Amino acid sequence: MDRPRIVIAGGGAAGFFAAITCAEANASARVTLYEATSHPLAKVRISGGGRCNVTHACYEPRELTKRYPRGGRELLGPFHRFGPRETVAWFAARGVVLKTEDDGRMFPETDDSATIVDCLQRAAVAAGVRVVTTCGVRTAELVHAAGAEPGEARFAVTLTTGEVVPADRLLLATGGNRGSAGLIIAEQLDHTIEPPVPSLFTFHIDDARLRGLEGLSVLQVATAVAGTKLRESGPILVTHWGLSGPAILKLSAWGARDLHAMDYRFTLLINWVAPRPPAAVLAGLVAARMSNPKKQITTWNPYALPSRLWERLIAAAGIAPTAVWTSVANTALQVLATQLCAGEFVVEGKSLNKEEFVTCGGIRLREVDFKTMESRVRPGLYFAGEVLDIDGITGGFNFQSAWTTGWLAGRAMAG
Repeated sequence: MDRPRIVIAGGGAAGFFAAITCAEANASARVTLYEATSHPLAKVRISGGGRCNVTHACYEPRELTKRYPRGGRELLGPFHRFGPRETVAWFAARGVVLKTEDDGRMFPETDDSATIVDCLQRAAVAAGVRVVTTCGVRTAELVHAAGAEPGEARFAVTLTTGEVVPADRLLLATGGNRGSAGLIIAEQLDHTIEPPVPSLFTFHIDDARLRGLEGLSVLQVATAVAGTKLRESGPILVTHWGLSGPAILKLSAWGARDLHAMDYRFTLLINWVAPRPPAAVLAGLVAARMSNPKKQITTWNPYALPSRLWERLIAAAGIAPTAVWTSVANTALQVLATQLCAGEFVVEGKSLNKEEFVTCGGIRLREVDFKTMESRVRPGLYFAGEVLDIDGITGGFNFQSAWTTGWLAGRAMAG
């Protein structure tokens, strides 16, 4: 009986899902997963503030692909085979129920990422996957490109311990950061690597309008990068170092390469009262002056913005905090309208969003068969997860591509 030797490099979401899928589909396969650290599934554990944003309730594949700045076209077919609906069913079949939040993000009902980690680890054990931690894959040498005799392995895989193990099929699921062993191995095996750069990150901004407002959020703003076509909307969060939240993270994902080329130094435009255009905002301020002439401008705002932010924008417009509405001239209202819907903020760097660490870049997609996740360059070599040049916006989309590509690779390797 054929007992294929499957080696999986990387103990993250994609690696575990591929290992489980492969072992469940072929009980005779000898599946070994190597994780370089002592903490497999580490990103799963910390994601979503420790709750794990497993996927997103976007069940139409074509609509789902619109959430991927890179890789959306290639993922269309795979999402028809294993998308969010199948992900929900997979976890439910193993006793984990997912819930959907108002914004579409899906979490375990327990609100605890340990639920997902434990589920994956139990499933791996039950399927007979051998998990080896604190031992990564260092190199992989092609031994028999084709026509191997029975018992002859296709790859000789060297581990970080120095041990060399045979592999009939090798999956690289080591993530997409610049130091990823998977990218190094893939390049050695003649694959092209798109240079990795951060894809989800927050903006460094030192601005008097934001200082001391850490933790303040606005539920709906519009953001844009001046001089480009980059535009996004959604919630925004003021942090100790500048700005974060979905409106910023989505902008960073779609603009990953452009912003990298700018060395993360650019002008950010914010409409704090989106989707209102400037003319409507100015008209609203004039109407507020007419209906509340004697009220102090800082204590009554017509747009229900957080009071501390409203006060900062008034100060930035040059209006005295003690001024009453009737005393504010039209020219001052015009400046305030600009602060509200076209405020300029100088970005002077970025920070990785620790819970959503994602990279743009990786294995060039046209060198991969997306029906099986097998290399078009080296038969027997497979890829899953962020080692590919695939990345999604925040909201569970990166985990979904990990489950999908891991499932496809696992099924193919089992065969």
